[in-house]
Amino acid sequence: MFDRKGPTNLDGFAGSGADFMPEFSEFIDDGKTIVTSPHKLYGPEQSDLALRLRKNGVDQVILVGMSVNLCVEAHMRELLEMGFEVAVVSDATAAAKLPEGDGYLAAIINFRYFANALWTTDEAVALIEAL
Repeated sequence: MFDRKGPTNLDGFAGSGADFMPEFSEFIDDGKTIVTSPHKLYGPEQSDLALRLRKNGVDQVILVGMSVNLCVEAHMRELLEMGFEVAVVSDATAAAKLPEGDGYLAAIINFRYFANALWTTDEAVALIEAL
């Protein structure tokens, strides 16, 4: 996953295990999907995400992801700070549970305070299809 020659170099990417899941490739390679350089820790501060979104006239973002209380929350906070509208899809996220607490629940509570919207997958799909 991290053994790459550079953030934009795709040599050896296909079939490497860090590649996109095959069932999503038709959507990723559709010519409309924006693929940015990878983030370094949790948020998008060191990536070209905001630049690519703005260059494409995007000001609304829907977030999903595996580590909701780390990467998804960090992206949400930074994108909000940069003036984007951000919705999070609550059932398309996950987080670890530790003896000290539940990362998913902690993030969902924070999203209620910060995100512009908190949707289920069904709600997100219905809203997108209505566009």
